[in-house]
Amino acid sequence: MEKLEKINDDISLFSQEGSLDFGTDAYLLSAFLRKNTKYPSAELGCGNGVITLLATARKKLGQTVMFDIQSSLCAVAAKNVELNRMGDKITVVNADIKNLDAKYNGVFGTVFANPPYLKADGGAHSEDESADICRREIKGGISDFAVAAAKLLRHGGYFTCVYRPDRLAEMLCAMRQAKLEPKRLTLVYPTLSHAPCLALCEAKKGADEGLFMTAPLVIYEARDKMTQSGYTEDMKKIYESGDFDERFKNPGK
Repeated sequence: MEKLEKINDDISLFSQEGSLDFGTDAYLLSAFLRKNTKYPSAELGCGNGVITLLATARKKLGQTVMFDIQSSLCAVAAKNVELNRMGDKITVVNADIKNLDAKYNGVFGTVFANPPYLKADGGAHSEDESADICRREIKGGISDFAVAAAKLLRHGGYFTCVYRPDRLAEMLCAMRQAKLEPKRLTLVYPTLSHAPCLALCEAKKGADEGLFMTAPLVIYEARDKMTQSGYTEDMKKIYESGDFDERFKNPGK
């Protein structure tokens, strides 16, 4: 079963029942991506395709290939590409990121991912196998995503992902071990009184050391205002523009 919802004025989206719903992490990752229309881009573990669709609608990406290991999700993603009339920009490929065709190596200027956050054996599992694969490192973890990105990227290309702050060390180590140097990092907080809930990071292939920590992004004004009407000015601007402002961009590139 599938459900259809309107994400914003630009995008409508079919979702597979039981799979992960579109969330703040996906929207923020699409906004965090730097504009790249010169070279092709790739998304690893695309799910229903929402991140690529949002970034393409905002004209941040040119040609993009979306990869996912689950054939059922690839079918939904392809349906969403057709629904939003982006077939001339986006290609969906059903493949394991640990074993991608060598023809893709060194092709892309940008690779991005919202990888599984949870360890394969941690906590209670979902009754839905597809959702479990999306949430947990059953088919691959952050190291696999970083290694795949390093193979796909051109020299000087960027790998961008969203991850959990409590696993930040693992993400940074995985990037560096894959020869992707972390260059820009934003921590996302529900409110100023909360601990961070997300980490957005951009790494560059073949770059020298030097990490730019941006201003923190705070989503809501206060604990008692955690609805869309209670967004901070930064969050409102991101939802309106589909991009982060200059305070969140690396001045040293």
